[in-house]
Amino acid sequence: MSGPEDRARRTLAAAPADLLLDRLAAELERSYGITRTELYQVDYRLAVLLPLDGGEGITGPGHPAWRCFDHQEPIVSEDTGWFPVGMRGERRGVLRLTPMPDDPAALRELDAIATALGHELAAVTPTTDAYVTARRDRRLTLAAEIQWELLPGRSRLRPSFRLAGQLEPAYAVRGDSFDWSDDSRRLWLAVINGSGEGVEASMLTSLAIHALRNARRAELALADQAALTDQAIYAMHRGEQHLSALLLELHLASGTMTVVDAGSPRLLLLREGEVTEQILEKQFPLGMFEDTDYREQQFQLHPGDRLFVVSDGVVDATAHQLRYGETALDRFLRRTGPMEPLDAVRSLIGDLRAFVAGDLVDDAVAVCLDWLGPQP
Repeated sequence: MSGPEDRARRTLAAAPADLLLDRLAAELERSYGITRTELYQVDYRLAVLLPLDGGEGITGPGHPAWRCFDHQEPIVSEDTGWFPVGMRGERRGVLRLTPMPDDPAALRELDAIATALGHELAAVTPTTDAYVTARRDRRLTLAAEIQWELLPGRSRLRPSFRLAGQLEPAYAVRGDSFDWSDDSRRLWLAVINGSGEGVEASMLTSLAIHALRNARRAELALADQAALTDQAIYAMHRGEQHLSALLLELHLASGTMTVVDAGSPRLLLLREGEVTEQILEKQFPLGMFEDTDYREQQFQLHPGDRLFVVSDGVVDATAHQLRYGETALDRFLRRTGPMEPLDAVRSLIGDLRAFVAGDLVDDAVAVCLDWLGPQP
């Protein structure tokens, strides 16, 4: 005879795409006596937790919902439980359940059910707009819509690495973006510092990311991935449009990083509390010239190393004719050592917003990668 956790999982698997929460709520009431089930999803700016029903969002950093989201563990406050909703390191939001049963076993089961909800949300999101629409506290520009649809996710966890990235201004980003993929042997990461304005910039980035994916899935070497993408952009725009990119491939058994710097964003290494910029061979941006010959270089990561990739929009953010600059960036990155990668990029973007006293004007992308060391 199956238990309540199994019944909840089957309920989620059988529910229509847009009714996951409704069907889950009914099952949790039958099994646990829970009368209030709410899903709060984190918005595109990582700044507010928005309820699926369109009510008021939660912004306070000390709120139990944010403590649950930040620490990725259940939080029980009075008779309400908050549970992290996500999958494979991708944080989607939190599940609110009231009243909470007074049973440690039930707490563990509900935590597992919230994770199952995260997996189902990932599975059904391509088939319904219900959850994507509810994550917005304002309208996205068309260019931003294109960019967010390109992303593989915002965070990723494996035993050997942790990874996260963020785009800004989240609701109006144009050309900056990132992409990643991993298997049991390697992690591939591309960070793009786009160019141009509006939809034109997002379409250029879209072409680059799809060309990179095509080359990667053909199992081409990193330099050849850059060359194929360079040729695709040049064939379309004949050098009139181009973009900068940093391509990385991490060998998970050794920590060896292979890099192609195509006029790229900055690559910064945080090791034992010190920030240094990785010196890379600057090569032509993708699509600038015909038949550019790209070259790879390598460096070795140590367990515990943290890499940041940031586009020009981070360093060049300005307020009152003052520039954020390398010194402020390095000082801030040193403070992120204890943070998870998603919290680190969120804090960096938050620091930039505070510096400019609002949303960023120019595009900015920040990606954080922690190398934890080879895993058996």
